[in-house]
Amino acid sequence: MFRTPDERFRDLPGYAFEPHYTEVGGLRMHHVDEGAGAPIVCFHGEPSWAYLYRKMLPPLVEAGHRVICPDLAGFGRSDKPTDRGWYSFDRHVEQIAGVLEPLNLTGATVVVQDWGGPIGLRWAIENADRVDRLVIMNTGLFTGRVSEGFLAWRAFAERNPDLPVGFVLQGATATELPGDVVAAYEAPFPTAESKAGAAQFPLLVPVEERAPGAAEMLVVSEALRSWDKPALVAFSDCDPVFPYPRSGEQFTRMIPGAGEQVCIEGASHFLQEDRGEAIAGHMLSFLSS
Repeated sequence: MFRTPDERFRDLPGYAFEPHYTEVGGLRMHHVDEGAGAPIVCFHGEPSWAYLYRKMLPPLVEAGHRVICPDLAGFGRSDKPTDRGWYSFDRHVEQIAGVLEPLNLTGATVVVQDWGGPIGLRWAIENADRVDRLVIMNTGLFTGRVSEGFLAWRAFAERNPDLPVGFVLQGATATELPGDVVAAYEAPFPTAESKAGAAQFPLLVPVEERAPGAAEMLVVSEALRSWDKPALVAFSDCDPVFPYPRSGEQFTRMIPGAGEQVCIEGASHFLQEDRGEAIAGHMLSFLSS
């Protein structure tokens, strides 16, 4: 197991949030917890961490919300098992459930993107009594069919177990990231062994119907077909992995409570990095309506 030294997280640009820790399954798990009011739980994907939500967090807190951003096991300030075989869809969900359970959330808005989609949406349907709304961005539920863009990403990750995190983030944003921001995304991962969770994630995506995780994601999809609570679906216009508008339309057709898909213009895969403040604005309009 690898624990990133605390000094790696000092003075990160735009990120002055206090860490909060919970012991779950023998790991120290981290989450950001800012503000007070109706809770908003933000699930990140790979190879990002809670830092991805730093632009959205202040306007949401200022509008009177409590914003919680957990780091998945293997990411951010959470502990990082170095055995790639440790990681699975089930285990990620179990770890996050262990972080969120003590917080006793009610009336939550669940925000998901990338791998945060399968994990966060599964948590939402398994805790539907705690969740009032969904915000779904640049993600999918993988039940055996994936895009060519994803297959290219999977092949890249398989060839590069020492995943170049900063290079990946820079390549999956529409804006040019400053060096200190790239360094902040790399901060949790100082060694190859610390990247085991990030390197394994692409291989956890089921690319055939019988693959591990496919049946569980199908259950989530079926549950969303009867989800009549409000859902905001917002996908960016420049994401090769989840192309607009087709990827978002899968959710607007699936979820009875979803309105028309919102296009986040001038953004790529990590749209929170490209247009975080604009997304927060869309969310606040959605929450107030």
